[in-house]
Amino acid sequence: MKRVVIGIILTSLLLTVSSSYAVKRYGEIICNTSGYFCYKVRSGDTWQKLFPDPDARDLEMRLNRINLKLRAGWVIAIPKNLANMTYFDVSPFPLKERATGQKNIIVDLNKLAWGAYDEHGNLIHWGPASGGQRWCSDVDKPCYTQTGHYTVISKQDFDCISSKFPEPYGGAAMPYCMHYYGPYALHGSFEVPGYNASHGCVRMFINDARWMNHNFVDDNTKVIVKTYKPIIN
Repeated sequence: MKRVVIGIILTSLLLTVSSSYAVKRYGEIICNTSGYFCYKVRSGDTWQKLFPDPDARDLEMRLNRINLKLRAGWVIAIPKNLANMTYFDVSPFPLKERATGQKNIIVDLNKLAWGAYDEHGNLIHWGPASGGQRWCSDVDKPCYTQTGHYTVISKQDFDCISSKFPEPYGGAAMPYCMHYYGPYALHGSFEVPGYNASHGCVRMFINDARWMNHNFVDDNTKVIVKTYKPIIN
């Protein structure tokens, strides 16, 4: 009986510690800023039900950095002027950067986003991202995304898979992967959750990864991953 009580106490303490480090989704953080309001998802809500217009729905999913099904209790950000906005209006990147004569992909995991700039410094596309998290329990160590300046070294199509995860044999789907440093890659994912959650790669929406892989990346495309700190409570 004494062991059972101790076990219950330990479990309670672990739950308390875990909850104190709960991760906030991006939309929950920005919805309290000027120009937005916070909406608490209700049972039965879906992206399509809340935002029947496909452009508004796409903007909302990008703004909140989520491609998952909505769950009751989640909080998402909605612009107060949604009806008159384009997705460039909510871009976390400037529309113009200094021209470098080459294509650049800038990854800012503090903003949970990537931006694609052409040779003239024009932002031509941007989208949500999810990078390496503070701690990966399955490998029992930190798994931050490698930061710095790189060049895309290889790319594969929809059938790309991880050679490492899940351990020990790999096999995790990495559709439209674009490697830029060893095992680190930009790739599509069905789980972009609104916070940094990967083992180190940069997850993207599937359609964004397809666009980048097929229509943007070439042998000279640069990848700039900025220093970041995972967002936590």
